[in-house]
Amino acid sequence: MRFTLDQIQTFLTVARTASMRQASEELYLTQPAVTARIRNLEQVLGVELFDRRAGMRLTKEGVALVNYAEQYLKLNDLILRDVAQQSSVEMLFRIGVSETIVQAWLPEFIARLREAFPKLRIEIDVDISRNLRDRLIGGAIDFALLMGPVSEFSVENVALPSFEIAWFRTPSQTWPGSDTETFRNWPVITFARGTRPFRLLKEVLLERYGPEAVLFPSSSLSACFRLVASGLGVGALPLALAGPYLANGEIERFDPGWGPAPLDFTASYKAVPSGTLGARAAQIALESGLAYDKNNLS
Repeated sequence: MRFTLDQIQTFLTVARTASMRQASEELYLTQPAVTARIRNLEQVLGVELFDRRAGMRLTKEGVALVNYAEQYLKLNDLILRDVAQQSSVEMLFRIGVSETIVQAWLPEFIARLREAFPKLRIEIDVDISRNLRDRLIGGAIDFALLMGPVSEFSVENVALPSFEIAWFRTPSQTWPGSDTETFRNWPVITFARGTRPFRLLKEVLLERYGPEAVLFPSSSLSACFRLVASGLGVGALPLALAGPYLANGEIERFDPGWGPAPLDFTASYKAVPSGTLGARAAQIALESGLAYDKNNLS
């Protein structure tokens, strides 16, 4: 009887989280299944890897196994990269995505990824970048398309095309002549609370117009555009997503003499113990983002 790749991956997850419950959540397994994998691995090796009396603390044998287990996964990754055909790679790939990219080029990215890895099982988690960063570092997701980079030694970041933020309003509304009147009398519809764009925009509005400037945050960018088109406020939103609303005359751009900085995005993934799939996915993400910009902003 030999140990399996699944057992090694499960062992590393339990070792990192020090919790059968948390490991089961990250691996999308039942807790008994995680426990069985660890027990079977211990039986194969003839040692105890965890001290259950100390909250799943690694034994000295468990500590020694961590380094070998990471090398084992790295070797498996190199085999997949250098020997196996990409079309034959079959594994679960958990992707976290920012709402901006969901509304822009996520479908094209997933299509290209599926073309390169037809047997890949993909799960998508849409959230704000701060949460995606934490989930990536914690191992709950394998790959993230987010406002980056992620400053963590174990994470690789590939820069993606940025998103210009523009000001929008509905042309059917009569607007004040000055930007001060506009921002003091109409709410600014923009990104969700807790995001970097929201925080930076709030700081600038407070500095320029005082506490009378109000923000209407939303986690749905499509809802933001609809609210602007309805005349409920002005929007600070990605220009790349505004095309259909501009073409239909529902909204128009305006220039108050200043604007938020562009949003910088990265494709981020854990470099160790296995990063080949992440690196290829990051390249596909870059290609997808560049193609989207070429088709929509040219």
